[in-house]
Amino acid sequence: MRDVVALLSAAPGGFGLGVVGEVFGYDRSAVGLPRFSYAVAASEPGVQRLDSGLAVLVEHGLERLASADLIHVLGGDDVDAVPDPAVLDALRTAYDQGATLASHCSGAFLLAAAGLLDGRRATTHWSHAAELRRRYPAVEVDPHGLYVDEGRILTGAGTAAGIDLCLYLLRREFGARVANEVARSMVVPPHRDGGQAQFIGSPLADVADCDRLGDVLFWMRANLHRELTVETLAARALVSPRSFARHFQALTGTSPRAWLLGQRLQAAEELLEGGDLSVEEVARRVGFGTAAGLRQQFVKRRGVPPRDYRRSFRRTAVAS
Repeated sequence: MRDVVALLSAAPGGFGLGVVGEVFGYDRSAVGLPRFSYAVAASEPGVQRLDSGLAVLVEHGLERLASADLIHVLGGDDVDAVPDPAVLDALRTAYDQGATLASHCSGAFLLAAAGLLDGRRATTHWSHAAELRRRYPAVEVDPHGLYVDEGRILTGAGTAAGIDLCLYLLRREFGARVANEVARSMVVPPHRDGGQAQFIGSPLADVADCDRLGDVLFWMRANLHRELTVETLAARALVSPRSFARHFQALTGTSPRAWLLGQRLQAAEELLEGGDLSVEEVARRVGFGTAAGLRQQFVKRRGVPPRDYRRSFRRTAVAS
């Protein structure tokens, strides 16, 4: 996945364009990260006005999609805009030729209009989910996920979920180290647990609660090898176990157990990619205890055993 094209739709979102450009358009090869051939395309090249009022010069038309490994369809303000038949044809052709297609926010409407989401799961911004389901009944709309992976077609929720989706694509193609390093350079989490529900009508957590929980989250990451119970964590946060679980869910969108599992798997990925520790030692360091425990969770959550993951993503020089 080296050739990436951001495809602008009607009234394109400036933030979404910035997200894809930051992940795939920024050259990080000097620090050993992959470099991409990145371009922005539209049905009509030239000056395009973004939803923020800014104007950008788009140099490429739909012919640029022909060589792309990944085409990221950006959402726009107008979900009722009639799709350009030439764009739909170009997306179908690119998919038939082996390209991976991704979208976030209302970009899913364009993939659906091309018939590429029929019989597949897909997501979009929670406020558009009902309309996507009504307009395209052959699509299995998931209004909860931050992103949905259907192989060579991936869809993401609202604009910020485009960050989650892009980092997930990096993780899927290049391994945890690459995704984590890019996330670190952007000062964002490499993975967010929970779905869209945490952002729909949620009251803001108390600042003091956020500060205490932030300290506990940092401590949890540094102590994955320990047995971390809700009771232990609540004591560090100076709240009852019931209050801790409630505030943790409100802040992260998931339970302490699920969040901890994700952190342990992420740490295991980095150790498997970057060193020669035995699977048994990796399991001990990240808190799974035994190689069997790590293997069980790895197969369940990643689809492959730890040793197979290590063979696939052993740290190598990836910059071209």
